[in-house]
Amino acid sequence: MATKVVPVTDHIVLKPVKSEEVTASGLVIPDSAKETPQHGIVVATGPGKINEAGQMETMDLAEGDRILYQKYTGQEVTVDSEDYIVIRFQDVLAKLDEAAPKTGAKKK
Repeated sequence: MATKVVPVTDHIVLKPVKSEEVTASGLVIPDSAKETPQHGIVVATGPGKINEAGQMETMDLAEGDRILYQKYTGQEVTVDSEDYIVIRFQDVLAKLDEAAPKTGAKKK
């Protein structure tokens, strides 16, 4: 039976994106030299949090969004042998947009 991870308040559950283990030139990077990735795929979001005015602040993120988040933040957890990172919405830096490249007129 799979366990569903449901975040509370303004927390976000991410599936970390694995970093490359081999460089373009073919060198293998050992685990000790790997830097933890700073982006992930949103698995679930909490409902948001109530601000000082008593209004609910919601998050503009949805399941499947790819985001960048601050370095050295979040809590790594393992649920049903799946690795996740739980962060707060305030630690999100940007949403990655995978739109098609711009096709504009060339400048002379």
